[in-house]
Amino acid sequence: MGLKKNFVLDTNVILHDYKCLFNFQDNDIFIPIVVLEELDKFKKGNDQINFNAREFVRELDEITDNNLFKEGAQLGPDLGRLSIVVDYTYPEKVKSVFPEKKPDHLILAATLAVEKSRPGKTILVTKDINLRMKARAIGIETEDYINDKVKNIDIFESEHRILDNVSPDIINAIYKSKEGIPATEISDEPFKSNECFVLESVTSSVLARYVSETGNIRKVIKEKNFGIEPRNAEQTFAFDLLNDPDVKLLALTGKAGTGKTLLALAGALRQNKQYKQILLARPIVALANKDLGYLPGDEKQKIAPYMQPLFDNLNVIKHQFSLDSSDYRILQDMQEKGTLVVEALAYIRGRSLSETFCIIDEAQNLTPHEIKTIITRAGEGTKMVFTGDIQQIDSPYLDSQSNGLVYMIDKMQGQNLFGHVNLVKGERSKLSELASNLL
Repeated sequence: MGLKKNFVLDTNVILHDYKCLFNFQDNDIFIPIVVLEELDKFKKGNDQINFNAREFVRELDEITDNNLFKEGAQLGPDLGRLSIVVDYTYPEKVKSVFPEKKPDHLILAATLAVEKSRPGKTILVTKDINLRMKARAIGIETEDYINDKVKNIDIFESEHRILDNVSPDIINAIYKSKEGIPATEISDEPFKSNECFVLESVTSSVLARYVSETGNIRKVIKEKNFGIEPRNAEQTFAFDLLNDPDVKLLALTGKAGTGKTLLALAGALRQNKQYKQILLARPIVALANKDLGYLPGDEKQKIAPYMQPLFDNLNVIKHQFSLDSSDYRILQDMQEKGTLVVEALAYIRGRSLSETFCIIDEAQNLTPHEIKTIITRAGEGTKMVFTGDIQQIDSPYLDSQSNGLVYMIDKMQGQNLFGHVNLVKGERSKLSELASNLL
């Protein structure tokens, strides 16, 4: 049996997952004191990272072992020890390359101190790519925090599945039967939960879906939702899952212009009488390192620019109708009465969402823990739809494999109440599609 490894944690790992201490098996964990100083700056606020900072400090407070600052405190059975690295110098090896004593550079110094004083391999764990490059420049081994990374993301690049060489009799049977036919009559291989695909024979084809609740495969009917008509097979599949009350959790992924948010909103509006409220929310990810405090106005005015894309989709639907039509009046009444709400995602923390059609836009910018927090808000009669493009991530510490959207899809596969559609073809405009493919 080899020696234990020594993992030195960067601040962003803790802000990403406050339970990270329990994910390193029996290896030892080291936290530089500068990390605790950085966490102190994040304790105040309502965002997920602020919550994670507070929860991690509470976790530390429960560790009463006096060895925490010396030999380390035992984290539990089959786990390693946790140590706070306090007594270390700023070595010449770091100083010669990085003379400024920034927090990142002090973490490098602490890692070298651990490497020098402890047996076994020492590894710096950080989600900051730039810090990993700096560490490698002075010979420190580094890793990303990959505990919640999804390995297979090929499903986010492919179109719907096509099952060919199907008997024409089977396709005819699917067309004739409202409930569909048993999936075993088509394939012995298992289908994904509520998977949508195309069945083809020599003479005919049908859009079909495996219904997890019944184990049958039935046809998917192309139909409008509140004035919006699907333009391709994937959009038709999305509407089918959006309109199914048994699918309580749905993920719509795809590049810009594929219609993810518009489809979700149209599906929600079609079912407005079945829910007490339709809630559209998205995380606020400030760009160019600017906090919301830089923006003028009160709280609502500050978040308005971030919510505008949701209002844009709502306006697309509104423009389908004349001003004196009943559907237009329904939309106006819903907004005025508060049954159709657009707001920042941070505002739903602590709420219980009962009988709500909840659409979470830009979900690729959420961490796995944030996704879990949101879904656990769901009360009875609530449906949740998450939309996002895993290639457009604004958070500096998430990527296409570690964001909460792909994590949720990976973990929920196989659950009867879950569905996923990957939208491939852009329908916004020819220019948008060209830019999305080439730029």
